[in-house]
Amino acid sequence: MKKWSLYIGSYSGIKVFIHWTFWIIIGWIFMMHFEMGHGWAEGLAGALFILTLFACVVLHEFGHALTAKKYGIPTRDITLYPIGGVASLDRMPEKPAQELAVAVAGPAVNVIIAGILYIFLFSTDQLLPISEIDHMSGDNFWFNIMAANVILAVFNLIPAFPMDGGRVLRAVLAFNMDKLKATTIAARVGQLLAIVFVFLGFFSNFWLVFIGLFIFLGAGAEAVQESTKSALIGYTASDVLIQKYTRLSPMETLEKAVQLLQNTQEQGFVVVENDQAIGVLTRKELIKGLTAYGNNSRVSDIMRNDFAIVAPNTPLQQVYEKLVSNNSQLAAVLDNGQLTGIVTVKGINEMIMVTKGRKK
Repeated sequence: MKKWSLYIGSYSGIKVFIHWTFWIIIGWIFMMHFEMGHGWAEGLAGALFILTLFACVVLHEFGHALTAKKYGIPTRDITLYPIGGVASLDRMPEKPAQELAVAVAGPAVNVIIAGILYIFLFSTDQLLPISEIDHMSGDNFWFNIMAANVILAVFNLIPAFPMDGGRVLRAVLAFNMDKLKATTIAARVGQLLAIVFVFLGFFSNFWLVFIGLFIFLGAGAEAVQESTKSALIGYTASDVLIQKYTRLSPMETLEKAVQLLQNTQEQGFVVVENDQAIGVLTRKELIKGLTAYGNNSRVSDIMRNDFAIVAPNTPLQQVYEKLVSNNSQLAAVLDNGQLTGIVTVKGINEMIMVTKGRKK
């Protein structure tokens, strides 16, 4: 279960969560209605609009997730935040055509929703001019939802990371060039658009400034990540496998774990029971555990059960992506079900430094 998030259900094995910060936007909508002199009915209607809109966002994310699933890429979960939804895919496809399909699938869902609502509104003579969009009024509910889905589709197709349009642009470019070059070009396009947004934001809507900064940072991060991944091409988990490492029993105390951590250079430990890896314990979990439970609590109380597991022949790119997406410092390496070692983020970073040094 995700910390600070409410589990609301699952579909096709993909769990959906609502982060606690999501409720801030619901409260904000209520506040806006009361500031405009509206009553409880209008406030509830506004909250219902936001909840319906975010239901469309969930469907958007399922578009990405289910398309990725067709290519053998699992999605751990979908989480709703005030700024939108995030589908936590293990990785993006390497083939341009597959990445294009996954990227387009989300906005396509919004287009389909808008199309269905358009047909409904047209057939019931409820279609209005675009100037009538105003979700704060509480009127024209389904017309506003239709318009919002169109806006979501268009906004997400802006050719800039981290939006879907940035991935669409990279996928199209990658048909004729390597992925790193395609990512670099797409990132530069995104950052150029971000600068334009920031400039326009100072003269029109200040929200454009925040959107521009979000795009600029997201585009830069994507370029750095792809550069890092390209340095790992041709390597597997076995190339950075650590075979000498400390194993912890789930019944060990946190005090013993602290002593081991102080006497070694290890980033974390694999928790083993009956020769089977059942969890991992890193410095981060250990510090939190000491604060929450104290020295005499057991390793099993704070270890991570959702740790990364890879095979020795797993491409190092995929190992890196799995560790980043899982926010973990180490992965257990299993060969035919047997624990043979670990791979750490530190070890991968050292490999990246060496590889980039050779290319200079």
